[in-house]
Amino acid sequence: MFRSYVDLVPAGDVLARLSDQGGSARALFGGLDEARGNHAYAAGKWTVKRLLQHLADGERLFCYRAMCIARGDATPLPGFDEDVYAQHDGTETRALTDVLDDFLAVRAATCTLFAGFDAAAWQRCGVANDSPVSVRAMPWIIAGHELHHRVVLRERYGVG
Repeated sequence: MFRSYVDLVPAGDVLARLSDQGGSARALFGGLDEARGNHAYAAGKWTVKRLLQHLADGERLFCYRAMCIARGDATPLPGFDEDVYAQHDGTETRALTDVLDDFLAVRAATCTLFAGFDAAAWQRCGVANDSPVSVRAMPWIIAGHELHHRVVLRERYGVG
């Protein structure tokens, strides 16, 4: 299900990559003014701020899934409707710097979460959004999800 995201991530230490992405996100989004944060490339499309909030929201959900599976919870985990989340994310009244701070806090927590898993946790598998997934795949999915949206930012928003 998330193969296209995973395929975007270069081989290597994925936890180091996640940390590096946090720094590059700070540089990328921190260099934008509020007008750019409120820019959408077409009518009905997300603003830059909404896209950044989507990254934070998605990462929270991916981490929740990873934590549940790592802790041995065999309960199938639901999917989520990213458009419903976006409709209620509050980005229209938040400053871009606040949304960026939120994303960076999530990314720091992501790095801490995965760094704390023992060898057995990394091997556990579960079901999320009706598809099998492993704890081991989750940081790759998170890193690839961000890389996917960086391409969108560059190609459609002219950012990056």
